[in-house]
Amino acid sequence: MQRGTWSTSRWLRAACAGCLLLAAALTVAVLLRLPPLVRFDTGIAGTLHEHAVAHPAVIAVSRVLSDWVWDPWTMRALLVAVCGWLWWRGERALAVRFLLTLVVAVVVQQTVKAAVGRDRPVWPDPVDSADYAAYPSGHALTATVVCGLLLWLAPDSRWAWAVAAVSVLGVGFTRVYLGVHWPSDVLGGWLAGAVLVLAALSGAARDTPGGPLLRRPGSGDPDSG
Repeated sequence: MQRGTWSTSRWLRAACAGCLLLAAALTVAVLLRLPPLVRFDTGIAGTLHEHAVAHPAVIAVSRVLSDWVWDPWTMRALLVAVCGWLWWRGERALAVRFLLTLVVAVVVQQTVKAAVGRDRPVWPDPVDSADYAAYPSGHALTATVVCGLLLWLAPDSRWAWAVAAVSVLGVGFTRVYLGVHWPSDVLGGWLAGAVLVLAALSGAARDTPGGPLLRRPGSGDPDSG
């Protein structure tokens, strides 16, 4: 069991390192405004914006999903509620780990935004607006962190994976569709979120062999009494 646990932890750390390298490379490309990246961003963002301008109903749905369902504060509140449940059932170390990861995510998001200072897309006929710098997307980063951490609690649930995938991909799409982010902003948010999730779960894999929900309170957990 211990060997398998350490193997999982090592795999997560390796994946974390890989995502970190990709995130760093993307950030450098954004800072240097490399032409291939600029063409990629403007091409996709322009196409989606043209579609959005002609489809107000899709804009309305996208706003509800982006501003309410997948809003960062909604996602953070969900994770805080789950952490309260974990604390109640005796998984206090995991609850603290999740909360700390959430705090670090906010710090990373704001720090990188301030350091990069990327302007958001500007359209002659905007369909939505947003504040602060564009890179990375806070919506994409937060959704990735919250969904990634929650999947640790239900790794075998197809429904959980489906909801997580729709949420993470969906929020990225809506941010670009509404014209408030470049595609690379979303990609940067996904990568940054993946780094934080993998770093947190590598420790969880080491500390909670078998995953937290495979143990019941009272089955040898010192906090369960």
